Amino acid sequence: MADPRGFLKTTQRETANRRPVSVRIMDWKEVYEKRDSAVVKTQAGRCMDCGVPFCHHGCPLGNLIPEWNDLTWRGEGQNAIERLHATNNFPEFTGRLCPAPCESSCVLGINQPAVTIKEIEVSIIDEAFDKDWVKPHAPERLTGKTVAVVGSGPAGLAAAQQLTRAGHTVAVFERDDKIGGLLRYGIPDFKMEKHHIDRRLAQMEAEGTRFRAGVNIGVDITWEELRSRYDAVLIATGASKPRDINIPGRELDGVHFAMEYLVPANRVVAGETVTNQILADGKNVIILGGGDTGADCLGTATRQGAISVTTLAIGKQPPSERTADQPWPTMPNLFEVASAHEEFGERSYLASTVEFVGENGKVTGVKVAETEFVNGKRLPKPGTERILPADLVLLALGFTGVEGDEIADQSKIQLDERGNVKRESNWATNADGVFVAGDAGRGQSLIVWAIAEGRSAAAAIDEYLEGTSELPRPVKTTDRPISI
Repeated sequence: MADPRGFLKTTQRETANRRPVSVRIMDWKEVYEKRDSAVVKTQAGRCMDCGVPFCHHGCPLGNLIPEWNDLTWRGEGQNAIERLHATNNFPEFTGRLCPAPCESSCVLGINQPAVTIKEIEVSIIDEAFDKDWVKPHAPERLTGKTVAVVGSGPAGLAAAQQLTRAGHTVAVFERDDKIGGLLRYGIPDFKMEKHHIDRRLAQMEAEGTRFRAGVNIGVDITWEELRSRYDAVLIATGASKPRDINIPGRELDGVHFAMEYLVPANRVVAGETVTNQILADGKNVIILGGGDTGADCLGTATRQGAISVTTLAIGKQPPSERTADQPWPTMPNLFEVASAHEEFGERSYLASTVEFVGENGKVTGVKVAETEFVNGKRLPKPGTERILPADLVLLALGFTGVEGDEIADQSKIQLDERGNVKRESNWATNADGVFVAGDAGRGQSLIVWAIAEGRSAAAAIDEYLEGTSELPRPVKTTDRPISI
C-alpha cells in the first residue's frame, strides 16, 4: 500500500490545474497544465489499505489501482507503468477521456474526496512515454493465423494489440484516412491531442500490427469477402448512427448532427483542408444534449468564435452530491462542470425542443418549452413556449447503433432490436469466425468498457483459432456497468 497515514495527512484532493480560460480558448491544445510530480506522489499516498479495493469493482478492466498508486508514491515509475499496462493497453486514452467509475467506487470517497486515480494513471503513462519506457512487445513466434479487425477505435485497437502479441497476423481496417476512429476525429484536441494516438500506433506497428486506413468494409470489400480472406474477423465499428429528433423544421439548413460538425473541425485542427466546413463563428449556437458530445461541441464553438452557445437538456439538473438512490459504490449521475462549461455558454435544463423555426429555408431559432410529467412521460408544458435565436443547431443526442446496413445485407450477421450487432456467448456473432466487441455490440458506452471488451474478445478469438488462450478476459458478454 501507499503511505499508511497518507489519507489522514492529506485530506484535500488536488488535480492538475486547467490553463486560464482566456489563454486556452485561443488554441486547441489540451486544457491542463503540466502535472506536478510532487503533487501526484502526494495524492497517490492517499490510497488506503482499505482491505477490499472497490475501485477494482468500478473498473471494467480490473486495473491494479492500489498497486500502481503505491509504486507512484514510492517513485518507482517503471514498475508502475508495468502494472498499469498489465490490465490497460491505452492508459493515455482512459486517463484523459474516461469518466473514472473507479473513483466513484473509491473507499476513501465514502467520507472524503476520492483518490485522484485518473490523474495518477495519466501521469504514469506520460512519464513512461517521456522517458522511453514504452517498448514494443513483439510475439516470440507466429501462429500463421490471420485476423481482420474492422474499426480502429479503442475496442479494435485493444483487441489488435492483444492478438498481435499472441502471435497472430492482424490487420486493422478503418474507413477514414487515418487510424483512430472517433478518438482521432470525434474527440477535440483540447481534450486529447492526437500525438498520443500516433505514438501508440508506432508501438503497435513495431509489434507487427498492420493498419489499412481508407478501406470501407461493406463498400470497398464486402463482409463475405473479408471473412473468406481471414481466419477470424472482429467487428469493432462502434455505434455511430446518430439519434435524430423528429419535430417541425428538422429539414432547415443549419440543423446538423454533432459529428457533422466535430469531425471537419478536428480535421482542420490537424492541418487538413475541408470544404464547406460548418462553422460557429459569429453565430448563435444551440446544442441539444447535455453529455460529453455536447460539451465537445461547446468547446469547439467557443474556439471558433460563437456569439452565444446554449446547451439544452430535457432532464432536470443533476444534483451536486450523491442521492439516496445512487449510493456508494455506484457511479452517480452528478452535475459536472467540464472544461468547456467553464469557458463559455449557458446550460438550460427541463427544456423540451418543440420546433425549429426559420426563414428562407435556414434556421433562425429554436422553440422550446418547459417540461412536465404527464402519465409518466416528460412532455412540453403548455404556455411556456419561447423561441431562442439560433443560426446553428447541433444535435448531440447520442447514438442508436451501428452505421450502415451492409453488415446485415451482405452477410448472415444479425442485429439486435437496438440496432447493434447481436452477440452470443464468448463475443461470437451468429456467423462462424466473426466476433464483435465495444459499442458495436453493447451500444454507446464508456471508453474503458470498449478496451475491456476488446481485450476479452481477443481472448475469445485466440481460443477459437488455437483451441485455448492465455490472454486475459476482464469482462463477459453479460457484464453491464454498475451505473452510467
